Amino acid sequence: MTALQDLKYGQWFRGADVDGDGFITQRDVRMMSERYIAARGTAPDTATARLLTEGMDGFWANVIAPMDQDGDGKVDLREMTEGFRRVLTDPALYPEQIEPVTNCFFDLVDLNGDGKIDRAEFQQMFDSVAGVPGEDCAAVFAALDRDGSGALDRAEFHQAVTEFFYGNDPDAPANHLFGRVVG
Repeated sequence: MTALQDLKYGQWFRGADVDGDGFITQRDVRMMSERYIAARGTAPDTATARLLTEGMDGFWANVIAPMDQDGDGKVDLREMTEGFRRVLTDPALYPEQIEPVTNCFFDLVDLNGDGKIDRAEFQQMFDSVAGVPGEDCAAVFAALDRDGSGALDRAEFHQAVTEFFYGNDPDAPANHLFGRVVG
């Protein structure tokens, strides 16, 4: 784990602590998915919403909850950072650790269902839901659109998430995926 990863994880933590109480709880994780569902204008009882909610419940149960060292049902920044240090050691584990939730988010952010996330979709979801300012969204999107197509395909999106959680390159475009990381 590097200082850069600590900064990125801290940025992710601030976004995941939806209610701002200094902890990530199962309710925060549910609120994250509810925000995406609401911003998309999708009814909570649709298949997409159910898949996202199930994926986020799995993310809580399999990734976040095991970080709760003191068993109080909530994870603070220290517990989360130490937990990420323990579990995010090998990018080869991405398919089981993060890919299912990333697929759900991709489908949710792909508002028109064309299999790509264009800049407007990216900005709408990351600005209104994740609280990433619009100007940061535009810069991050441009950097992540590696082939210059004007849209992120599923592979580019997965590459960005992998780079965010596992990467150590201070110049990597995905460092700011969940908001500007200042070191």
